[in-house]
Amino acid sequence: MTDKTTHFGFQDVPWKEKQKKVAGVFHSVAQKYDVMNDLMSMGVHRVWKRFTIELSGVHQGQRVLDIAGGTGDLAAKFARMVGPTGEVVLADINDSMLKVGRERLTDRGIAGNVSYVQANAECLPFPDDHFDCITIAFGLRNVTDKDAALRSMYRVLKPGGQLMILEFSKPHKALSPLYDLYSFKLLPLMGKVVANDAASYQYLAESIRMHPDQATLKQMMETAGFIQCEYHNLTGGIVALHRGYKA
Repeated sequence: MTDKTTHFGFQDVPWKEKQKKVAGVFHSVAQKYDVMNDLMSMGVHRVWKRFTIELSGVHQGQRVLDIAGGTGDLAAKFARMVGPTGEVVLADINDSMLKVGRERLTDRGIAGNVSYVQANAECLPFPDDHFDCITIAFGLRNVTDKDAALRSMYRVLKPGGQLMILEFSKPHKALSPLYDLYSFKLLPLMGKVVANDAASYQYLAESIRMHPDQATLKQMMETAGFIQCEYHNLTGGIVALHRGYKA
């Protein structure tokens, strides 16, 4: 196990070091995260998230876990959907991101049915069969052991509950040259100008390329036990929304 490696962007790093390196990226970008998301996607990330929320069908009284919830975009919407009798848990492994998320939701007057938990997706600190819905948006590609994370999510879902994974994926071939130019030239430049951090956004571009494609992630979900797995390509496959259920 001591010699085991994994990828951090295009680098090979010791397995145990990836989590620390990813933490460094998000400590660095936390305060500019929302601004950069709007710039990087020209605001389209809000459409992707809205589609996820609408497709979830979450309703009053349900319990929702938003993993890698960052600055709270999804959690804020879910808090209104589940109402005072429901519960939303915003979980993130990174304390800087979690702090920003708490501040944003508090400033918007969202409290009471939202709690904040610093948690590793690979070993979620929740009881079995606990949540009606789990979401993870643009976070799975940063997890070191994705298979362990999927198993952990399956464990804490209620029977009949759903997992929704919104993540960058593999775009249609026709888009690839332009997408590569944008990712490896413009994205780090924007990171340098806006967030004073080109390296973190270079990593983000590389991490997208190393993430499993649509069919591979669907198979990983099925291996973890999820049923009725499907995915929706968004914006030409630049992003995909995967969904599966616990039997």
